Amino acid sequence: MGRPAPRAAPPGEMPDPLEPGVRTDLEGALTYGRYLALDELLACQRPVSTSHDELLFIVIHQATELWLKLMIHELRAARASIRADDLGPSFKMLARVSRIQEQLIRSWDVLSTLTPADYLTFRHLLGPASGFQSHQYRMVEYILGNRSRAKLAVFAGAPEPLAQLEAELVSPSLYDEAIRCLARRGFELAPAVLERDLARPHAHDVTVAAAWEEVYRDSGHHWELYELAEKLVDLEDWFRQWRFRHVTTVERIIGLKPGTGGTSGVPYLRRALDHVLFPELWAVRSML
Repeated sequence: MGRPAPRAAPPGEMPDPLEPGVRTDLEGALTYGRYLALDELLACQRPVSTSHDELLFIVIHQATELWLKLMIHELRAARASIRADDLGPSFKMLARVSRIQEQLIRSWDVLSTLTPADYLTFRHLLGPASGFQSHQYRMVEYILGNRSRAKLAVFAGAPEPLAQLEAELVSPSLYDEAIRCLARRGFELAPAVLERDLARPHAHDVTVAAAWEEVYRDSGHHWELYELAEKLVDLEDWFRQWRFRHVTTVERIIGLKPGTGGTSGVPYLRRALDHVLFPELWAVRSML
């Protein structure tokens, strides 16, 4: 009897490297590891203690920073698309950001396996290091419109991130561009809304609320704007869930103790829950 034919790998399964057809002449070629810079990536986890649980803490936060990098990439592209009155591509980008936030929420589930006793084995070695110092998280907040010049102070010793955040602070936010799109589409908005100080958070405006109300009442006629509104609501919905999960995870691990970066910890995070990014899009629900 002849030898059996090699088994075909099911879809999604890595082929057996001994099977015919698998390349082994990879010297100088673009391999999986080289493409993803895995040598550098996997060398970035540098614990400051001998605690078994510290690697979990590092990996969760490094993975979060990678997701934040992708969020910034997508949010900037979505904003540019809205600015150019080409709303279609922004819908996919905003939907992708919402799905990224879903992944970030799931990461809290993994981090919550870190017990208070586990964290105490290395927390004292972290010094002032804190997520409050994440310039990428602050960039996401600035793009979404949650802006404060005072929060730049923590980046005084990091010139490049500081310059990026300062530039973002004086640029229209994602929601600013959505409001400007309303004006370009013929809705009458208060001049103060379109000419406001961009370094401050947007505040509820009755003319913007009235415009969104018209969009929702005649969604068929204003379908693109209606779709944009719902994508923005979806985005903030997921962002709220991420912030809530953050609060509960931190309280579960450190209780009401102050954060390592000098914030009040859980009380500070709870106050952040009250901020509304797109106020008129939530108010319009009561107006319909």
